[in-house]
Amino acid sequence: MDALDSWTRSEHTADVNGAPTTHPVWRRGTGPGVIVVHEMPGLTNGVIRFGDELVEAGYTVLLPHLFGPAGREFSNLDVARAMPGICISREFTKLARGVTTPVAGWLRSLARSLHAELGGPGVGALGMCFTGGFALAMMVEESTVAPVVCQPSTPFIGLPGRAADLNLSPADADVVRRRAAEGCAVLGIRYASDPLPGTRFDTLTSLIGDAFVKVELEGKGHSTVTEHRSQRAVDAILDFFGERLHA
Repeated sequence: MDALDSWTRSEHTADVNGAPTTHPVWRRGTGPGVIVVHEMPGLTNGVIRFGDELVEAGYTVLLPHLFGPAGREFSNLDVARAMPGICISREFTKLARGVTTPVAGWLRSLARSLHAELGGPGVGALGMCFTGGFALAMMVEESTVAPVVCQPSTPFIGLPGRAADLNLSPADADVVRRRAAEGCAVLGIRYASDPLPGTRFDTLTSLIGDAFVKVELEGKGHSTVTEHRSQRAVDAILDFFGERLHA
């Protein structure tokens, strides 16, 4: 059985870099809305299984498909195949500092649409690895009230200054700071020994203080809710969504 057989496919169109852009969106469940943005190399079965967990917990879950294959198990070969397209795409910021990824505008539009449909306090947003910071960028949209940042890993580290960068423009960082001061917390999850998130958790703490709720896992791993799934991570996410998405 294909991992997406029980999900319903639609499409969402919004502006990216001044042009209308359309991506598929897979949907399942009932209850408050949560948008899960997949990691590299695409909408893998691990991401879908995590989405299924959220559905079973009582959420309407959207899985936007932004790049790479869908409905396959994670493989390094798929990472190698997906990377060239991502590197030339104008939708994603890979190396630049102090810049919000352009696809954030599309994701904010998706959050706005979902909230308008479902009502309630707002929607949750979760990004992971390559898209880890995308949930933070979605927080600029007032409809996003429960952003979760899992092992944020862009802009890619290796060059000076990038390990601390949040993939946010100064203007968007100011909005994140304001919304945090108004009560919108951010949940961050990573393996403490994982080098890929760099020092971004320190940057987030400096930006929003106690509004940044961080969970640092013991042991070795990277993908906290998929390939190296931690029950502690999943429980923290369910608690966070439960507190913030139920009216």
